Amino acid sequence: MSAHSQVLARKYRPQIFDDLIGQEALVQTITNAIKQNRLAQAYMLTGIRGVGKTTSARIIAKGLNCIGEDGKGGMTPNPCGKCKHCIDIANDSHIDVIEIDAASNTGVDNVREIIEGAKYNPVSARYKIYIIDEVHMLSKAAFNALLKTLEEPPERVKFIFATTEIRKVPLTILSRCQRFDLKRIDTQTLANHLAGICQKENKNFSQEALYLIAKAGNGSVRDALSLLDQAITQLPDNPSENDVRKMLGVVDKSLLIDLYTSALNAEMAKCFELLESQYQSGANALSLVQDLLDLTYTLTTIKVAPQANSLNDYTSTEKESLKKLAEQSSMHTLTAYWQLLMKGIQEVRAADNPFQAIEMLLIRMAYMSDIPGPEALLKDIKKNNNLVQETIPAAKSIEIAPAISQPAPQVASTQECPFKTIQDIYKLAQKHGERILAFNIESFVRLVQIKPGEIICSLAQGAPGSLVANLSKFLQTQTHTNWHINVQTSGGEPTLKEQHENSKQQLIQNIEKDSVVQEIQHLFKGAKIEKVKPVKITDESDSSKSDSGLEEDEE
Repeated sequence: MSAHSQVLARKYRPQIFDDLIGQEALVQTITNAIKQNRLAQAYMLTGIRGVGKTTSARIIAKGLNCIGEDGKGGMTPNPCGKCKHCIDIANDSHIDVIEIDAASNTGVDNVREIIEGAKYNPVSARYKIYIIDEVHMLSKAAFNALLKTLEEPPERVKFIFATTEIRKVPLTILSRCQRFDLKRIDTQTLANHLAGICQKENKNFSQEALYLIAKAGNGSVRDALSLLDQAITQLPDNPSENDVRKMLGVVDKSLLIDLYTSALNAEMAKCFELLESQYQSGANALSLVQDLLDLTYTLTTIKVAPQANSLNDYTSTEKESLKKLAEQSSMHTLTAYWQLLMKGIQEVRAADNPFQAIEMLLIRMAYMSDIPGPEALLKDIKKNNNLVQETIPAAKSIEIAPAISQPAPQVASTQECPFKTIQDIYKLAQKHGERILAFNIESFVRLVQIKPGEIICSLAQGAPGSLVANLSKFLQTQTHTNWHINVQTSGGEPTLKEQHENSKQQLIQNIEKDSVVQEIQHLFKGAKIEKVKPVKITDESDSSKSDSGLEEDEE
């Protein structure tokens, strides 16, 4: 393959440590180890894909086996790249540097072949080196077979393991290796690296466009180079930032902020308009939800740690917009948005029309922004509890007081009681849309007595602490008088829910006494009546009308 037809990731693969970006800790440690001749018997390189694990393993192999251009050199942290060992390792053709993919060689037999081969000295190199990629894929038996060799390896054999799933590697293996955690490459470093490659390739990309590609690479050099390859192939010469956005399906930050703000303010028409524009421009639905999730994280960070570097990727105008948006957003809302969007990622993946799924997410975000958080609810409860002890509020007094100054209305003790049963209060709550209060009345209130301005009752187990305050406030609002809820520790008639259940059970018991029902239960052992549903029976006159009508149709 010619140099011109090579993909960028292979063409610009680092050959020495100086070419490796973002892994200073690994470079420094290996350099010191080689200079001091204090080499470990095995190295474990872990990190996400594309950060240089296999590349680093090959550079280490070169450094341990390099003999210099004149053939007389020793181990070096800066392999020459020109001796036969360096060249063969770079071409993956060295007889003493064996690369194995553990994903396709998982069994104990494969490891036994390695162990047998490790008994023999290298053919031509200084060290026989086994590079095992994705080592976490080895079976448990294979790992066990490898333990003894790792603990007491032959003098001229080294192992270099690479994995993206370090947690799947047994601790017994890890304890016998010197471990290096290769970190993600930060976006700016990666963008600078891409700029250097573009210069060598005579390609003109703006810094903003390269930054977008680097960010899409998510810390992986290989992924970023693959995207740059794609951009060079698909886009025209001198592509703009917008060209790269369209290729990546990335939403412009300012538009993303507008979309988020519209959802927070429940401006659904604007939400749908912005979403439609992103759909028409070819934005990726899953990336859009991920961007909303990232923005939620950024806003939360601004609120809890304003000094953090969460705004480094934004312009000064965008930073001001984000700070205002963070002030507008409560911590409760941001936390709820985070949970909603995390679930939304799965919904978008599963949806036949991903953008419809996003529309539903935005609708839920809009409605969720109005739901009060725990702090607001606590304040409301405290406020309602205080209202129980207060006289009628001034606003209510003004509303029902005569024009001239007179004493405010008294509590209902001097008036007729507007309620006879707890059922009356339950129906009133339902009528005014107080569904939660109606449910709590039905489920927990055991009435003892209703007097003018006073309800004496006990509460069933599980009653919410706010029930008394909410009921008192509701009755005060509806009757314009103070109501005192006198709660006893016991007594009272069954709750409405219990009464309904008792009636149902009594009806079932009566039906079970019927001879026909008893005969059915005898025939079907274990049969029980679960539910009773009333049936409307048509009278004979209706039946005759129906019959006559049918006969007319048939004629």
